[in-house]
Amino acid sequence: MRISLADYERDAADSLEPMVHGYYAGGADDEETLRENRAAFGRIRLLPRVLRPVSHRSTETTLLGTPVATPVMVAPMAFQRLAHPDGELATARGAGVAGALMVTSTLATAPLEDVAAAAAGPLWFQLYVYRDREVTRRLVERAREAGYRALVLTVDTPILGNREREIRSGFRIPDHLSLGNLEGEGHHRLPGEVGASGLALYAHRLLDPELTWKDVEWLRAVSGLPVVVKGVVHPDDARLAVEAGAAGIVVSNHGGRQLDGAVATLDALPGVAAVAAPHGVEVYVDGGVRRGVDVLRAQALGARAVLVGRPVLWGLTLEGAEGVTRVLDILTRELSRAMALCGVTTAQAVREEGAGLIAR
Repeated sequence: MRISLADYERDAADSLEPMVHGYYAGGADDEETLRENRAAFGRIRLLPRVLRPVSHRSTETTLLGTPVATPVMVAPMAFQRLAHPDGELATARGAGVAGALMVTSTLATAPLEDVAAAAAGPLWFQLYVYRDREVTRRLVERAREAGYRALVLTVDTPILGNREREIRSGFRIPDHLSLGNLEGEGHHRLPGEVGASGLALYAHRLLDPELTWKDVEWLRAVSGLPVVVKGVVHPDDARLAVEAGAAGIVVSNHGGRQLDGAVATLDALPGVAAVAAPHGVEVYVDGGVRRGVDVLRAQALGARAVLVGRPVLWGLTLEGAEGVTRVLDILTRELSRAMALCGVTTAQAVREEGAGLIAR
């Protein structure tokens, strides 16, 4: 019986091929930041309030004005057909049933239009910027035309982190799969070399390491969509994101997959929120969320919502779209229970209580 995200993680590890599991589960170098993302939640202790009516609760919120049933978003994740034949299509269906927003990756194994056609809920599009800006422009235009409601610009990947699990396995994707969004651009295959990660080689050759804050402004202009900046942990960068016109910020260290030794995202969250929230910029956080109480902790520290990646993949691996829904529903039900036990009944109430729910 699978009743927690830990159950899904355990069973998926047994089910996936070692190379695929290593890619999904691994982090950079010694994986210190990967572990710290999770450990940071365990350092936060809550101060519950009592004798408050809590029989009627709602986890509903809005994300850039879009109503959702849960503040748990599906993080952008590449190569989902390595986990399940339906890949991103199943994830989109499962997220929609759960009432969650999904962020689709540039490096998806299904074209963004197919994901949009399969989706039963709102979508944002995660963007890597290619050296060839016309490739990037066409991706953005396709996302807008397909009905994606925002761009999520990943900014913490000027180069790829040193992911030793991928190097040891010679990570690649099989010939029958490709990067569905890039087939028309000729960039839909990962190179393969012995003793190297195909993804690292791909990123080095094709992705632009020269991004600046001006590119946020450029993307806003060419897309007409809100731009969410993903990969911010420093308050000064939060200020620059605000100045560049970002609609949202994801406090993220790429799931511990980039700079090992970087700050845990939950530890960085309050500093970013303090800078961005007064300007109406929504703040989200990813990395290490495994329980509904973690969502509550993040909300109390300034996040409007959280993004969850690996647990969604474990659900997808084991049960397809139904597994995605199940994982998201587990987190949302746990969040609702934690809200009751803390004496709050809405996401707005959690944000208003804020640090008052945190033991100091």
